[in-house]
This record gives sequence, structure tokens and C-alpha cells, in this order.
Amino acid sequence: MASFISQLSNGLNQSAVLLIATLGLMIIFGMMNVINMAHGQMIMIGGFCAYIVTAIMNLPFIFAILISFLATALVGVVIELLVIKRLYTKPTETILATYAISVILTEVARMIWPLSQNVKMPLPGNLKIGIVTIPVYNIFVVIMAIALLVFTILLFKRTRFGKKIGAITQNRQMTECLGINTTQIDTLTFAYGAGLAGIAGCILAPTTGVSYNMGSLYLTDSFLTAVTGGVQSMIGTAVAAGIIGESRTILSGVINQTWAMILVFLAIIALIRFKPDGLFHKEGR
Repeated sequence: MASFISQLSNGLNQSAVLLIATLGLMIIFGMMNVINMAHGQMIMIGGFCAYIVTAIMNLPFIFAILISFLATALVGVVIELLVIKRLYTKPTETILATYAISVILTEVARMIWPLSQNVKMPLPGNLKIGIVTIPVYNIFVVIMAIALLVFTILLFKRTRFGKKIGAITQNRQMTECLGINTTQIDTLTFAYGAGLAGIAGCILAPTTGVSYNMGSLYLTDSFLTAVTGGVQSMIGTAVAAGIIGESRTILSGVINQTWAMILVFLAIIALIRFKPDGLFHKEGR
């Protein structure tokens, strides 16, 4: 029983990490209809920011989270202005361009830091609840995931900025006729999605280390989570992250990790076959 509860706890932590990693992708993919193949490299940049801020600058981890968000958001602005803005109506070219960007960023990181770097655990220690021991940092990750989810929902549902994004998503031409600067909104939205990926990399850094391929490992999982939950649904993304994270962790305790991943992927394929729009499909007008 204690082992099962421990697995549930670890699964919740994996789900929280997956949610943070997917939120930014879901915003760019679902709301802007841009398939960003450089999403993994945004996570990587966030991880390297965490290493620079904590290991080199010796600043508290909270500053690493803030700087990771700002740095990746700035990179997102540059990519959107120089590349994505010219390719919004060309999905194939967008995939190729962002893939090229991902290769460039990866090789630059490989030249600067060829080896994996370690980030000191910001919240060491464990919390014992009954017969179960939970790392304090895992609790922090779950709280961060919930906070980011709530903040993002409020930002996109309760603010003028969010309402403008919703209007652009439904009818771009009509929105432009109403005088809304869609170009500026596109840039800010892409920057926010990239910034969330940076936070994901920062949060991953203490547990996985920082390397040039750390984000690539989460790119496939992020796409699967976004598609499973519904590409325009934040709640759907959260539910999908919970299902995938918990299923993979629990199955790994019964069978090996490779077979656990295979079974989860097969279940997702079956789900998409019967519900191609995801668990929480947003009906269009």
C-alpha cells in the first residue's frame, strides 16, 4: 500500500512537470496554430538560465524562475518577429523553420556546455506523511504547476489581452477590422508560451540536470498531452497531463518503463482515433 501511494505521489509530480512543459506549447499550437518544433529548446534555455543564475551568479532559485521566463520570452519574441510572423499561413514551412531553429539552438548549447551541468536542489529534504515520504521539491513543483495553470486561465479568460486573443482565434480578419493590433498580440502570445517553456526547464533543472537535449525529451510528450486534452483547452491539458503522468508512473511500477511508455502511447492513439479533437474539444461557431 505504501509503495502504491508513493507511486501516486511520484506520478503527481511527473504530471505537474508535464503540465508546465505543455502549457506553453498548447498556447502556441492551439491558439496560434503554430507547430513549434523548437519548444524543447525553449525548455533547454530555461534550464541553462537556472544553472547560470544559481550556480554561477549564486542567486536564489526564485530569481532563476523569473529570469528563465524573461530570457525565453525574449527569445520567443525574436523568433516570432524574424521567422514565424512571415509563415502564419504556411504550416509546412513553419515546421521546417522551427525545426531548423531547434537544431541551431541545440548546436550552440552543445558548443558552450558540451557536458551536463548540475543545479543545486533549492528545496532539499522530505516531508513524511504517515508511511509515505515525499520530497519537498516535488510538492513545490505541484504547487507551481497549479499556480501557473490558474494564472494562465485567468490571463486568457478574464483580461482584455485574453479576450483579444480569443477574438483573433475565432476571426482574425474581423478582429483587425475592429482596430485590434493582431501583430502585437501574436508576438506577446508567442513570447508568453515560450516563457512558460523556460519555466519548465528551470523547474526540471534540479532533478534532471541541464544538457543540450533535456528539452527534446519532453517535446513528444508535450505534443501528445496537448492533443489528448484538446489543443485549445487548458483544463483538458491539465487532465491529460494527470492521466499520462500517473498512468506511466503506476505502470512503471508493475512492468518496466519502456513497456509502460508503449502502453500509454497505444492508449493515446486509440483515444485520438475515436476522439480526434481531444478530451475537451472547444466547439467552434
